[in-house]
Amino acid sequence: MAKRRRLDTPSTADLDRIEQEFRRETSGRPSIGPGIAPIAQVVADSAALAQTDDADARAARARTEADAERLRQAQEQGLLMVELPTSQIDEGAMIRDRMVMSEEDMMELRQSIAAHGLRLPIEVFELDRAEGQGPRYGLLSGYRRLHAIRALHELTEAEKYSHIRALIRPRTEADQAFVSMVEENEVREELSHFERGRIAVIAANQGAFANTEDAVNKLFATGSKAKRSKVRSFALIFEELGDMLRFPEALTEKRGLRLSAALRSGAEARLRQALSARSPDQPDEEWALIEPVLDGYEKAPRDPSRGGRPKSASPVQYGWIDDQTIRTTSGITIRRGRDGDAHILRLEGALLSNDLMESLMAEIRALLEK
Repeated sequence: MAKRRRLDTPSTADLDRIEQEFRRETSGRPSIGPGIAPIAQVVADSAALAQTDDADARAARARTEADAERLRQAQEQGLLMVELPTSQIDEGAMIRDRMVMSEEDMMELRQSIAAHGLRLPIEVFELDRAEGQGPRYGLLSGYRRLHAIRALHELTEAEKYSHIRALIRPRTEADQAFVSMVEENEVREELSHFERGRIAVIAANQGAFANTEDAVNKLFATGSKAKRSKVRSFALIFEELGDMLRFPEALTEKRGLRLSAALRSGAEARLRQALSARSPDQPDEEWALIEPVLDGYEKAPRDPSRGGRPKSASPVQYGWIDDQTIRTTSGITIRRGRDGDAHILRLEGALLSNDLMESLMAEIRALLEK
């Protein structure tokens, strides 16, 4: 049987000697403090390093998240500027208020962009994507700038003109989109009287506003009452003669107001007949066809309901006035017209009211459903 070895307890002198040897062996390690075991110091250093890394990482993540949030907000508010291929932009997504562009002005704009680049981005909104197609954008403002960039690309074939700087605006209701377009053009290059009236009618016909009156009031809300009255006058010209006039943008304010006054007096049929006599090549030639009709209406006795003293008594004609106009004995005038494939009935008269219009709608519906 083996003998068990007896273990003796080390003396105090032995413990002091062991401790002194241990300190001599570890004295070359500056990170180890007196009385701290090496493994404990290593763990402490690693923990401190890990805590520092975590703090830096957390700060970096916080900055990244903040930047991402600012980018998201800028994109939602339409403040993010991007470079878009011009091929992805549909300038016909909205009916434009601008009818004509001066070639001289466009040449000046192209030269400015070629020399200094595009200083102001265009504004677009994202269109619904068709299945299998990439992103498409509708033009909100910057019609002339887009055409200038496209013209430069066609002329030079330079890659830099295949893209254009743009702000992607958030989707808005149709009425606000029209307001934004009109405001942009009014500020940069004032619209003609006819262009103002035309866009009011088109916006109303597209359902962006309740009617032309509502369109004028909202599209030109910052304008004076007199300005809105003039816009309504030119809107009437577009409604009744827009398909006949070749040079409507050449109408001055004075001529336009004379023309609209005659239209309110029932001159549409005679004006259309005069304009169909021949095709003018110049604005003055077109006005020469219009003015004799206006002179005849202006010299005729005035309607007493419009104020002033009539020059002489004039019998009121009822029944069919011409092949497009009929006047009832109650004083209501009904005119018919065409707008493309659509047929239009225009009713005028002091006796017209909301109740009467509702009754007429019901009668028309009953007639069409038979």
